[in-house]
Amino acid sequence: MEALATRLSISNFYLEERKRFSVVVTAITIVMLFACNVTFAQTEVIEDNQKEEYSPVSISAHLKNMHTWHGFVVHPGAVIASSIEYNTRNKKFTFGFWGGASFSTVDVDHIVTGENESAYYKEVSIYTKYRFSDRFFIEAVTHNNYTGVEERGDKLEYWSYDKTQGYNFVDLNFGYNVTPNTLLYFATILGGGSGDYELQENGDLENSWTHYFEVNSKIWQNTDSSLSLFAGGAWSFITDKTFYTEGAGNIINVGATYNKQFDVLQHTIPVDVTLMWNPEQEKTVIQLDVTLF
Repeated sequence: MEALATRLSISNFYLEERKRFSVVVTAITIVMLFACNVTFAQTEVIEDNQKEEYSPVSISAHLKNMHTWHGFVVHPGAVIASSIEYNTRNKKFTFGFWGGASFSTVDVDHIVTGENESAYYKEVSIYTKYRFSDRFFIEAVTHNNYTGVEERGDKLEYWSYDKTQGYNFVDLNFGYNVTPNTLLYFATILGGGSGDYELQENGDLENSWTHYFEVNSKIWQNTDSSLSLFAGGAWSFITDKTFYTEGAGNIINVGATYNKQFDVLQHTIPVDVTLMWNPEQEKTVIQLDVTLF
């Protein structure tokens, strides 16, 4: 028994060390990418003889009545969302952070007491994008939605991608504009994070590697407004259950977005109204998204 305990202790030690090593490697990779592109941007500034103003860092803020994503209602109440990102001068490379916080709470069940606890929506995600051309881009996003983690009695670990902890996962995304107004968007969840798996009869957790595909097309536009239609579906080649569905793959995101530019105190305020229908969940919502800056 003592030998078994020792082996288990050593195994746990190496698992923890591997987790720490993964975090360090991820952090070093991000820093190296950022540093390399800062160098490239500085070189571009030196070599560019034009006098146009270039700002490598930009910020944004949005006020929304709810937060939706890929057919999901991530939070049903009002949300403030913001971002800070770095772009190279040629705008091919982007690296940034996106965060959201809610004004209202949702109920979560405490894993020990079973009682309802109130939790505010909280998310800080990291993304990077490279544009190969005006038509094609590749993007990676690590989604870190830690709403209710501490309230339900879990330990908050920002860099944890444990399958069953349920709040971190990585998306690898590809976008291609078949026309200037029509985008084909394909995303794959990597590594089974945040519940992207199916429980097998023998107790194993089989990664789903869920795929999401969406077609988004702008069908009308004038000087200060436009109308777009979209439709998206999800599936897995490995499991029946997907990240987005309880059964087999399905259409999960159908709707329209109307955008209008409002002039307020010499500033242009873009406003999006999105009508979204998820036939798999039989849910229909309208999202209002006001870009503050």
